Amino acid sequence: MIKRAINLLLIIDIGIIFFTLMSGNYSWFINSQIGFISSSLVIFASIFSYKNMIKGRLKDEVVVAEDNRDTIEKIEDPYSIYVNDKNIIREEKKRLKEARRSFLEVLKDSKPALSIYRLGAYGVLILGFFYLNGNNLLDIVSYLFSLSIPPIIIIFSLFSQP
Repeated sequence: MIKRAINLLLIIDIGIIFFTLMSGNYSWFINSQIGFISSSLVIFASIFSYKNMIKGRLKDEVVVAEDNRDTIEKIEDPYSIYVNDKNIIREEKKRLKEARRSFLEVLKDSKPALSIYRLGAYGVLILGFFYLNGNNLLDIVSYLFSLSIPPIIIIFSLFSQP
């Protein structure tokens, strides 16, 4: 899936390069390339960091317990509200109090969001914007258009996967 997405992104980028060079507008070219590359970096950094997080959890054998109820029962009572125990509300409140997570647990779960890859990719995005804006090269239409193309391509490649 990743190879297919990269190939599709390269083909679209070559088309964008061809179009912007043929139009003769240097500002469109530089805006489209900075926007396209930085948006692609953010997407692939996010995919890579989440992939590493999932691999780490699988290695540590942190898996969610599977529900032993049958399919009809899951459909009729998805949140296990209708059980025979009359003290279900008190027990649920007690369970929720015990399930509160510490700061370190929350930090551990937010590890992909604080990944060095994602932070670096967002840094490239911000520096690219500041470069364009500081040198009076920013054409907001072509920049925003080129920022939006990689997510659309990734979504398209995910949904068109057989």
